[in-house]
Amino acid sequence: VTLAKMAGLARGKLIYGDASGDPAALAVGAADEVLTHDGTDFDWATAGGGLVLIWSQDTSAVSSIEKLNSFSATYDNYLLTYTNISFSADATDKIFIGNSGGYITANYAYGYFGVKSSATPWENSIGGNYGNMSSSFINSIDSASASEYGMTGQAWIHNPFQSGSATFLNGYSGFRNGSNDAWSTISYWWDTNSDASSDRIKFESSTGNFSTYGNYKLYGLVNS
Repeated sequence: VTLAKMAGLARGKLIYGDASGDPAALAVGAADEVLTHDGTDFDWATAGGGLVLIWSQDTSAVSSIEKLNSFSATYDNYLLTYTNISFSADATDKIFIGNSGGYITANYAYGYFGVKSSATPWENSIGGNYGNMSSSFINSIDSASASEYGMTGQAWIHNPFQSGSATFLNGYSGFRNGSNDAWSTISYWWDTNSDASSDRIKFESSTGNFSTYGNYKLYGLVNS
């Protein structure tokens, strides 16, 4: 049977053999669903596992970037990536999570360890109520030019939206401050000391504005 002799078929439908052995049209699945087979018939289902991009944000010449509706009941775990984050002057990248009532700035614990520079080959700390949830605990970033490279890394954020659970974050960062010959690589963790639901995230420069060649991305890890 040639295509010209076949009856019309709605866009996205598939032809398969039904229980009677006759041709049938499988209805169109929902967005991001995948085709599955149970050993007898075809069907559409939510993809199991994997990361789903929630948003991507390039940095611009502003002092803070806020992303509302970042966390929801759809995902329990999130991956935040950041690439070439730098500023118009020496600064620290502050990262906050929170909700419409405000951002978390107290009642939490943190820790980090890593290599700071040739002058400070090893540094570590642990504590609580540090002034911000920051992916750059060790050193400020001097990025007057793109050649000095900005902070790059990733962080897993666990249970931010669950009101009955503490939020836990763990990650890794690295950057080079070219003018001062300072190389930094750090691993860090951060968690809340009380249960709260967060639906948003904010990135803030401690001094000056962000450069225009960085990027943040947030992914949701499919629950099943």
